[in-house]
Amino acid sequence: HSLRELVNGQGLAGYDLQLTEQGRDLAYAWGQYLIKNTDRAIQHCISSPIQRCVDTAALMIQGADGIHEAINTHTIEIVEQRLLVEPGSFVLDIQQAAPYFRKQGALGFINSFVNNALPGMKHPITGVFDVLELLYHTHPTQHQGLSLAVSHDTIIAAIVAVISGQTQIDKSDWPEMMEGLFVWFEGENFSNSKLKWIWRGQKHELVIKDFQNK
Repeated sequence: HSLRELVNGQGLAGYDLQLTEQGRDLAYAWGQYLIKNTDRAIQHCISSPIQRCVDTAALMIQGADGIHEAINTHTIEIVEQRLLVEPGSFVLDIQQAAPYFRKQGALGFINSFVNNALPGMKHPITGVFDVLELLYHTHPTQHQGLSLAVSHDTIIAAIVAVISGQTQIDKSDWPEMMEGLFVWFEGENFSNSKLKWIWRGQKHELVIKDFQNK
């Protein structure tokens, strides 16, 4: 999501924190930039149900719509997906996991998750696999299509670390607000597909079957 109100202390950013005015402008501008520089059209959108994520998605779609109005991107429904909530996609028992989030903060918590060191959490491969499968099924089906998924820095940090084989995330690895991960798949079905992604200008790939069997 885009720039939000700041919070003191560590732990999970409250679900009630909204986008700042600068954050709203940035989301709109990023939607414009994405379409101008990729020659693609947003065809589908999923989002964490948290309001700042839904607002980010809506503003990006508005920005994109200003570039190619004929494609009617403004008619796209923003489908809310609980798998994109932080840290929901990775949690099995929030009562067990929540104290660790408050104690360790976001960076420490995700480092513990990546190393499978927390109670009440999915195995990191399973947690990330579930999100990747969701993304696969929202993959654009039309030529030059783009699917938009709006989530949280914790979710992106964990996904990038796990698919890259990292066991330690530093502050410099942490996604900025509005920093995007480009993901696409090649293959007729998810379990036999190849995942490709671009993160901070570097292109990577892995075979889903190999990833699942780690």
